[in-house]
Amino acid sequence: MKKVISLISLVALALTGIAQKQTDATLCHTPATEKFALFASNKNFNMKHPNPVPYVHVSMAGGKMIKIKTAGAEANGFVLEAKKKTNNWIFVFQEYWGLNDHIKREAENLYNDLGNVNVIALDMYDGKIGTTRDEAAKYMQEFKPDRGNEIVKGALEYVGKEAKVGTIGWCFGGGQSMQAALTAGKQASACVIYYGMPEENIDRLKGLNCDVLDIWGTQDGWINKDVTEKFEKNMAAAGKKLTVKSYDADHAFANPSNPKHNKDFTADAYKNTLAFFKARLK
Repeated sequence: MKKVISLISLVALALTGIAQKQTDATLCHTPATEKFALFASNKNFNMKHPNPVPYVHVSMAGGKMIKIKTAGAEANGFVLEAKKKTNNWIFVFQEYWGLNDHIKREAENLYNDLGNVNVIALDMYDGKIGTTRDEAAKYMQEFKPDRGNEIVKGALEYVGKEAKVGTIGWCFGGGQSMQAALTAGKQASACVIYYGMPEENIDRLKGLNCDVLDIWGTQDGWINKDVTEKFEKNMAAAGKKLTVKSYDADHAFANPSNPKHNKDFTADAYKNTLAFFKARLK
């Protein structure tokens, strides 16, 4: 009987190893636009995202939801317009959960602290917001990169050809910030990524028109040292400027609704973010 149990255990371990290798192989051969969505099928990754603390955002700066025309269905955005006319824009990209009130607050913080800038937070889930990790994982897996690109192109049409665009996002949105900067072409002025999946295609990176600030936690099991070092090499090969800021923290350390939120690291990362944008959106 013991031999039978041991044999079953060995088979189970072997199958687990094969599944893990298949997952790794899938990730290695998947475009950056789709890699992060694959993480949502990983139970451990989802467990790193405790359900967000309830929060209702009341805008004190006149923020409002708008509709944006795209090649497909209309998209949604939360926009804050500068008091004085300016062509400076920040595109804000949601975390794992969707365009919830926490992201609206982050957009408004940027609006207030940068000054004389327009800010728009884009809804990449088309109205869906995850309030539990299972919901958020489902929406992230359902996300289509082509639809995301349509939304960004619609936002670029909305802000106009004269706009200078900075992008920022966290987690899922970190990768979307990178992709939006690539889509923006010559209009891109600055790109900030918080623990998001970077672009790996060097030929695509050669078309990047702006500097990038990459913020990550050294305890992150997904956007980890290997991912970051590869990004550094790829950006160097493409001839692009990358600034990396690392913190001894876990994934999503800058999310105030995360129990592992680190206030000190978040404040320092935010200070660097503001300085990065201010130097490039004058």
